[in-house]
Amino acid sequence: MKIEGKAVKLPDNINTNFIISGRYKFSITDMKELAKHIMEDIDPEFPKKITPGATVIVAGENFGMGSSREQAPLVIKEAGITCVLAKNFARIFYRNSFNIGLPLVEADTSSIDEGDILQIDLDRGIVNNLTKNRQINTKPLPPFMQELLKEGGAVNYIKKYGGFKF
Repeated sequence: MKIEGKAVKLPDNINTNFIISGRYKFSITDMKELAKHIMEDIDPEFPKKITPGATVIVAGENFGMGSSREQAPLVIKEAGITCVLAKNFARIFYRNSFNIGLPLVEADTSSIDEGDILQIDLDRGIVNNLTKNRQINTKPLPPFMQELLKEGGAVNYIKKYGGFKF
């Protein structure tokens, strides 16, 4: 599975309240509307940087820390972001993301700049920075996790197959 997109950079320690502010937790329930507020507390212009289906968030350490609200990965996916690439992820955010079919890749992101065009090969564990003609090696996603992503996440997989077959 390959993903391509333009890098939108974020710093270390992006918590779930930065992704989508807790003030919207109960007031906005429509995901399309909620996605309009993605990252607004740290960058009010963030939604304008997204090209749906062609944007990759590139972050540092500890992406997705904080609450266990599934709204954070849902908003990222609804906003049209194809993948999140970070040095590491908070455990519960990582799990919630794969449950809903949002690809996450752990890699050294220090050489990636805002606007770089990235091609991510989940099968081989390679991030190609097409802008800089550089390659970053990552751990390939296990086949069962790729299968979950192809089905749109663990929830859709279970709905389709009635359980896990692996």
